[in-house]
Amino acid sequence: MIATADELRRFSRAPEMGLDASSSLDIGALAARVVRIEEHLARSTLALLESQNVRVVVGRGRLRDANTIEICDVSSWAVTETVQVDAVLLSTGSRPRIPDFASVDGERVMTTRDAYPPSKIPERLVIIGSGVTGVEFTHMFSALGSDVTLVVSRQQVLPAKDPEVAAVLEEEFLRRGVTLLKGARANAIEMTTAGVVIGCEDGRTVEATNTVLAIGSIPNSEGVGAEAAGVTVDANGYLTINRHCQTNVAHIYAAGDLSGKLPLSSVAAMQGRRIAEHLMGMHSMPHTHIDYDKAASAIFTDPEVADVGLAEADAFAVGRKIRVTKVPFGVNPKALIDGDARGFVKLISDPATGVVLGGSIVGAHAAELISVVALAVNARLK
Repeated sequence: MIATADELRRFSRAPEMGLDASSSLDIGALAARVVRIEEHLARSTLALLESQNVRVVVGRGRLRDANTIEICDVSSWAVTETVQVDAVLLSTGSRPRIPDFASVDGERVMTTRDAYPPSKIPERLVIIGSGVTGVEFTHMFSALGSDVTLVVSRQQVLPAKDPEVAAVLEEEFLRRGVTLLKGARANAIEMTTAGVVIGCEDGRTVEATNTVLAIGSIPNSEGVGAEAAGVTVDANGYLTINRHCQTNVAHIYAAGDLSGKLPLSSVAAMQGRRIAEHLMGMHSMPHTHIDYDKAASAIFTDPEVADVGLAEADAFAVGRKIRVTKVPFGVNPKALIDGDARGFVKLISDPATGVVLGGSIVGAHAAELISVVALAVNARLK
């Protein structure tokens, strides 16, 4: 859906390129495309596993004890098979967080999963939450034609990101007609005949036809049998792991959202590789551990946002001296020729050595461009 939204945004800029073009959304075709891609990925992954002689079992799995897995019926949880194991990887992901004040019906009040894809494009949509998922859905639905209001609990979207980066994204949202309700923390959702009314702690309200909850996720640690196996689960439901992704039970590993590290598919894949290496004994040879502080991340808005390593604000918070180099895309000939000179590249380096410590990019193709900065940060290039 984000890719479709991106294409619509490109169509909207066609006159700037000297083109006379128009487009309209076919929600049925869009929904079919989403399903088609999901099914293709599922088939491809299954085929890859089977080609490597991996036995794939349909069912729910849980630990009976540290060395026994119960395979259960998906619906009834009746045990259909038990398997003795030497090692276990728990990677059950997460699910959208639903606050106590929200009653989700999948239509007027939706989680991010309900809204991907929706049965129809909402006329007036309130998105609660301005983190990564919130801004991606704001970009997507505003491009697809919804009148969007974004509830921002703090004074900027993407509160964990560089304020200058967030400002570029906010400017683009406002240009599109998105309403940013800043300093507003939602605490009530009332369903009405016309849709929903969102209430905030400071008394402000917003009326809309639909709302999407984008306020984070919670790990799927219930029902996996962690307690039965003696695996430590923290207060937030995450499994505590070491640098090898081992839990406190040495032969039980955790990866992905369940591990409480960065909730990125690229990080989960990296963890999977490290676990495989550890199981094969490769940790006894020279190798590198995952440095989560140097993992690159990307946000698929328009313009895109990406960063890696040390942030400017974090350096100032601890009194570290840094050199900040900022180059706007407006001075780049290719950006001007492509008709999209929004945003900038910001690099953080050590003023004494010149070693690159981090960087942020907001602009076209930021998700690809950040790989160059990530290489510099991880290789300590100057």
